[in-house]
Amino acid sequence: MERVFYILCLFLFLNTQANWVAEYGPFKTLLYSDWITCDHSKNSELNVTATEVYFYDFQNDFNYSYTIDSAAEAIRNAYNLDVTRRLIVFVPGYKSHIIRNAPELIRMAFKNVPNVYLMIIDHSIYTSAQGGRLKSYERSVNYAYDLGKAVGQLLTKFRLIGFESKYMHCIGHSLGSQILGYAGSTYTNMTLEKVWRITGIDPAGPCFSNSFVENQLRSGVAEYVEVYHCNAGGLGTTSVLADTDFFLNDGKTQPHCDASFLTSFGDSEARCSHKSCVKYWTETVSNPGWYLAWKCDSYKAFSKGKCAANEVTIAGYSNPGNATGVFYASTETHDLDMRLKSWR
Repeated sequence: MERVFYILCLFLFLNTQANWVAEYGPFKTLLYSDWITCDHSKNSELNVTATEVYFYDFQNDFNYSYTIDSAAEAIRNAYNLDVTRRLIVFVPGYKSHIIRNAPELIRMAFKNVPNVYLMIIDHSIYTSAQGGRLKSYERSVNYAYDLGKAVGQLLTKFRLIGFESKYMHCIGHSLGSQILGYAGSTYTNMTLEKVWRITGIDPAGPCFSNSFVENQLRSGVAEYVEVYHCNAGGLGTTSVLADTDFFLNDGKTQPHCDASFLTSFGDSEARCSHKSCVKYWTETVSNPGWYLAWKCDSYKAFSKGKCAANEVTIAGYSNPGNATGVFYASTETHDLDMRLKSWR
């Protein structure tokens, strides 16, 4: 009888833990707890010179990589640049590096787009998981300002080479989005101009959602700032600060990322939704009108069709940038196509 009692207690305990983890996720919860210290200091002047810049000209099958301080001059000296092309800059998030999934999705998305140069910023030497999850995330947040400053200086050098601000489009995922907030303001301080567009793909939430506005990606740091929310309140931010904030589905958990005890114990639900944002956005590069978005006050109203008569715009790469406010878009009709492509 005693043994049965202990088995029952163990079952109840595991069930409670499963429910708690499914709701919050272990790592996600720690990132929003008192266990983590969020340092947004702008006076540290951390050395980020080992950051790598990967430059791609897909049309001519050329690619180079240089450290961030020397990249602009080295690329100009090594290559006959066409300054009338659009300059696409991608900054990935925490724990990412050049061979990870997000940079690869970006590379594949722009591989067949004419008249663009792509640059991917690899800051992984400063934002890797080395040292443990909490400590490494704390360190990464601390490096965000200096990394953003370095990216802003890099863009300024390309401006001096001859690229006009109206041809610069910066895209960031997670921590990379927040880094671009600093990059945009640095660029403006140095050139008195603004880059054409900054796209934030599920900007990092922990250490940023409850921070001062100037520590976050926000309207004003580019001519136009757009943000796509997929895991708001989890690994993504809850802040609505852009010119246009797009909530894909409910903006919190994506349809194919439902939690279960086994998957959510590794925080897979949050990570799945957070990473799905990159997949959704990159799919729109070759599918311009895939996601229509309606201006709406809430997902509840959107899901019930109460916003069908409201203002509508295109979400993704072909977003015309002439609508402001909060918009909702459904991805469910395209989720199967996206998953089939990812399995190939």
